[in-house]
Amino acid sequence: MAMAREPRTSPIVPSYGESSLADLSASILASMTDDESANTLGLPEASRVCLLVIDGLGLELLRANQAAAPFLAELAFNSRPLTAGFPSTTVTSLASIGTGLVPAVHGMLGYQVAIPGAGRLLNGLHWPEDIDPVGWQPHPTIFERAQVAGITAVHVAPRAYADSGLTRAALRGAQYRGADSLGTLAALASEALAESDSSLVAVYHGDLDAAGHQYGVSSPAWSFQLAHVDRLAEQLASSLPYGAVLYVTADHGMVNVGSDDKIDTDGAASALRDGVALLGGEARARHVYAQPGAAAEVLATWREVLGENAWVMSREEAVKDGWFGPPGTPGTADEAVAARIGDVVAACAGSSAIIASRAEPRESALVGMHGSLTQAEQLVPMLAFSARLTPGVVPAVGPAPVRWRADGWRPRYPRPSAWPPPAWPPPPEAGGRPPAS
Repeated sequence: MAMAREPRTSPIVPSYGESSLADLSASILASMTDDESANTLGLPEASRVCLLVIDGLGLELLRANQAAAPFLAELAFNSRPLTAGFPSTTVTSLASIGTGLVPAVHGMLGYQVAIPGAGRLLNGLHWPEDIDPVGWQPHPTIFERAQVAGITAVHVAPRAYADSGLTRAALRGAQYRGADSLGTLAALASEALAESDSSLVAVYHGDLDAAGHQYGVSSPAWSFQLAHVDRLAEQLASSLPYGAVLYVTADHGMVNVGSDDKIDTDGAASALRDGVALLGGEARARHVYAQPGAAAEVLATWREVLGENAWVMSREEAVKDGWFGPPGTPGTADEAVAARIGDVVAACAGSSAIIASRAEPRESALVGMHGSLTQAEQLVPMLAFSARLTPGVVPAVGPAPVRWRADGWRPRYPRPSAWPPPAWPPPPEAGGRPPAS
């Protein structure tokens, strides 16, 4: 019997508990509450923090497009990468950021997952009216925990998302301030940081992801949008109050998928629908729910058909290998959450995609896609900028000063030489002055 083909590379299993998106938000809250045990990333203490989430900006994409984003490229020079989590998609990643928990605990396990016992899928971006978001994801969010600790929590994002199921499930507890333009995002975030001596402000921008989906990453439309995002980050940094910290990250990266890379489950000759009751997830990360008694046969078929195009696991194998969270962690993939995971889980390798042209025509036509365990999708930036102005000087809001270098214009901000950033001003023994009281 011939050995089944497998992808030529190994999957990037998320570094839960060490350097994942869940660790970032948990560490940010810990840095504001002096909880050293929960500060996995060792972030410096801060009373005011702004977290900018740029949908779709993978670390590899930032490194490959530095000319379009000089400010972010400066911050990325000596930064650390994070892993998004699985699936590497907006629903799951925003839940990880919003709760500080791994996917196997918060239970937001992808774009589309089965509602146990209902025979249908829940779409995390288009929430069904009959499913209570708080019941689906009952764990406290970092914003709710911040409010309990006396920290003002504010979420700045498009107005359309204010009462969405995803917001209520994963991001509840913050004052929601709607902003439908880049300038408004920057202005409202800056105002929120200035309103309280202790504040956590989360800012979300999704247009880069939309450009990547429609036109492909590194396309002219995507690159021009990245330049706008870079300016947003620069404006947020230039308006930080003294002592505040700006963190910049993303929910996932993205890969371009050509027409020849798409494997259609709705094709006339496709065996990928045999024994399948529901097809969930998305094109780069599929949850496959088998008909009763057909799970083993579906697993064998998907492995045979996909071969080197995807890593294909049973539910038990994916959980054991740590795709959704560290194995053995209390609460990881308990019975209720595990039922949302497919009997078979497939994560695409290379630039392959498992589409459903009839059932998902819009999603199947996308150029840029994400969700899997490749480096391009898993690695996201973790950038930091600390306001290091002379005490008593009010930071100016507006264009940042620039200087000319051989490779073009750059903001006059210090390139970080190590993490965490050095304190400002330097201590008296180093010739600095203590902060004004």
